[in-house]
Amino acid sequence: MLTRKQLELLDFIRVRMEADGVPPSFDEMKDALDLKSKSGIHRLITALEERGFIRRLAHRARAIEIVKLPEAMEKPGFRPRVVAETPPPPPKALPVVAVHALELPVMGRIAAGVPIEAINHVSHHVAVPGSMLSGRGQHYALEVRGDSMIEAGINDGDIVVIREQTTAENGDIVVALVEDQEATLKRFRRRGSMIALEAANPAYETRVYSDTAVKVQGRLVGLIRTY
Repeated sequence: MLTRKQLELLDFIRVRMEADGVPPSFDEMKDALDLKSKSGIHRLITALEERGFIRRLAHRARAIEIVKLPEAMEKPGFRPRVVAETPPPPPKALPVVAVHALELPVMGRIAAGVPIEAINHVSHHVAVPGSMLSGRGQHYALEVRGDSMIEAGINDGDIVVIREQTTAENGDIVVALVEDQEATLKRFRRRGSMIALEAANPAYETRVYSDTAVKVQGRLVGLIRTY
């Protein structure tokens, strides 16, 4: 059963695809549903995908395909572009099985956007499946604020699980401490003696610092989302 906003978005995508042959952009969806940010659209898209109504294809712009429609929205002559009895699970999704859970400290909030003050206190604890933890070492969790990592599947309000470490490989999503004052969640790139902290949202620019100004505080190993 879909919510009103999910139905509105699915119908808007259907109408645009029938008219233009391609789905609307996230900005067009945001404006059509009168939402304040694209993070809300991302959550609706994810919900529709998880319920098997649409499918997103990787590495293609506007790659949304309608798999099925609710009975109330069916029209004579409509044929889904993709037929799938059971939608595939999201990439790297954990199987739904009984797992050993561990409690991790939630060390406040981390900015997925403009850096915020460094995080140095425990706000509460969260239960995390043991299989999510990456190898040995200490782990902690952070609550995400902002939408600069939305195209990496990290939404405002998500809980990210971080493995403590001081080094990173190019392409890792890390918690970076900038000039010992501000912490942010970004993709790490080293360019000689400079470090680039890349957003996963074209609305945000890549920030470049000297390697002495950036300290890696940990690497992303998992994500927890509540609907």
